[in-house]
Amino acid sequence: MTARFNTVDVDGLKVFYRSAGDPSAPAVLLLHGFPSASHMFRDLIPELASQYHVVAPDLPGFGMTEQPARDVFAYTFENIAKVIGRFTEALGLTRFAIYVFDYGAPVGFRLALAHPDRITAIVSQNGNTYREGLSEGFAPLRSYWNEPTEANRNALRALLSPQTTLFQYTHGVSDPELVSPDGRNLDDFYLARPGNDEIQLDLFGDYETNVALYGKIQAYLRNERPPVLAIWGKNDPFFSPQGAEAFKRDVPNAEIRFLDTGHFALETHAREIGAAMRAFLATHLR
Repeated sequence: MTARFNTVDVDGLKVFYRSAGDPSAPAVLLLHGFPSASHMFRDLIPELASQYHVVAPDLPGFGMTEQPARDVFAYTFENIAKVIGRFTEALGLTRFAIYVFDYGAPVGFRLALAHPDRITAIVSQNGNTYREGLSEGFAPLRSYWNEPTEANRNALRALLSPQTTLFQYTHGVSDPELVSPDGRNLDDFYLARPGNDEIQLDLFGDYETNVALYGKIQAYLRNERPPVLAIWGKNDPFFSPQGAEAFKRDVPNAEIRFLDTGHFALETHAREIGAAMRAFLATHLR
């Protein structure tokens, strides 16, 4: 496998992305979560690249993608989704499957709402779009949504600490020694960039708009019936297994699988997820 690392200009914003596989093969768009970047797919990409054209961008404000100032670019999930939508157009991706994880879910599902004809399949790895999937881990964010005071905003700064990153990577993992420190240390490096803390706090506040959109996303799933594979780290402290099971309510043929791991399931189960994706995509992509 040969991976390529590049940037593309998206309406004046430089978006970094990784790609691999034959560009003429069916495309799979990998969308990362908080606080990570496309490097979280470093073990998954080789699992898919022999059969698919795999593309993994860094979202604005994350990883190697440009981080414009907050007075120039409003850090909302709607704006990020628009950038990624234009990113797919800049790369000539007219139809593609999406792999959505954490923050990648509201971005990917917004793409699906805007262009349902472009989405060939959905793989949701702890990518929630149901209220029952939100655990008590969201309590601090809910406090900020209910009362967007400076005190409640500052209370969320603890979620940007290295200790929280470590927790996200290791909670619910049977053997933490299996989790490489490389990913979380790189995440902490990006979080520590000047101004990034305020960007992340803006997105914490805006996450409420994702929950408000759940009804429309569920209607899209019911009406369009895209092929869905929900593969979940069942010990995720933020997105509970009920969020995976709920997909069957709107897509009865959805495949639901659980792995004995936590939030960042690719850190311990990339081969299993890759194998499940290959079988799923082989069935549904033509």
